[in-house]
Amino acid sequence: MPKQLKTLVVGGGVGGMATAIAFAQHGIVVDLVDIDPQWKVLGAGITITGPTLRAFKALDLLDEVSTAAAFSKKVGLYTQAGDLIAEHAMPPLAADLPAAGGILRPVLHNIMSSRTRAVGTDVRLGVTVASFTQDADGVDVVFTDGSNGRYDLVVGADGAFSAMRGLLFPDAPRPQFTGQGCWRVLADRPAWLDSGRMYYGPDRKAGVTPCSADKMYLFCNTPMPGNPRVGAEEGIAMLREILAGFGGVIATVRDDLGPDSAFNYRPLEAMLLPRPWAVGRVGLIGDAAHATTPHLASGAGLAVEDGLVLAYEMLAADSVAAGWHAFAERRWERSRLVVQTSVRLGQMEIDRAPSAEQTQVFGAAVAALAEPI
Repeated sequence: MPKQLKTLVVGGGVGGMATAIAFAQHGIVVDLVDIDPQWKVLGAGITITGPTLRAFKALDLLDEVSTAAAFSKKVGLYTQAGDLIAEHAMPPLAADLPAAGGILRPVLHNIMSSRTRAVGTDVRLGVTVASFTQDADGVDVVFTDGSNGRYDLVVGADGAFSAMRGLLFPDAPRPQFTGQGCWRVLADRPAWLDSGRMYYGPDRKAGVTPCSADKMYLFCNTPMPGNPRVGAEEGIAMLREILAGFGGVIATVRDDLGPDSAFNYRPLEAMLLPRPWAVGRVGLIGDAAHATTPHLASGAGLAVEDGLVLAYEMLAADSVAAGWHAFAERRWERSRLVVQTSVRLGQMEIDRAPSAEQTQVFGAAVAALAEPI
């Protein structure tokens, strides 16, 4: 494989940025386009697991992430009322890694976007791919601003509702609603809260994750029959009702909810694109290929890993098509595990499965994800 692949990354989320950074580590500076002219990020906080921290270390981002994040070596499991069920240790994957924790989404975006630009990536915002054609030697791309370019490799990293997926595979499945919605609220972190906590209700689960020295986020997965739209005005009232009956720190956050509370809601949707994930020189990574729900806190982590693995496989292969094939083969089982187990855990919550059964399924998946990528 030529060492200087002219590469286009479509999408500036964590997967696209990880790809740009990983390729730069191999001496390949890429072009990156993102449809959002402000390159902003939505959401409160994000859980970062051991495997994700391992990937950040490989990208030389661990020190910056560690400075901004909040880490712990345990997680507490509680009844809905707030009574402790058990505390589970979360040992680090390696001696030079933290165990797990959380970080504010905008902070992580700033860390990764700053590095993406620092490694020389040509970032263009408010622009994406309008169309492309490819031949044996390259890909001709027409952008939405009327400009064009020719590339050796095109990487679609534009998220769960990927336009690149639609261009590449017009008949591909779209993410499907799983029956649940996820609520997140950014809140002040009490000084005594030293680890994440999960509270098991009859058909829903809520929890808190510290994500900085003074902030945490509350999350709640709950059944949302009919997949209703949730507007900003009624959202807080709906969330108060959903969290009724929860005790502990969940009750504290619930009782403090008001018109100015920073919250977001999204329906939980999932999709695992059958292989192949590429046609010729153009392929998909991250949520564009394997969109998941947050039950294993691994969606963003998978996307970061994808960037690392894609760079390695492309440089090891004797052609771009072979690199895409090797990438998909290497990532398939891990992606399948995350998507299918996450959806299963969500259904267990809806079905009111005992918390011990949910914890067993969760633990088995976490152990598998600790294996090398």
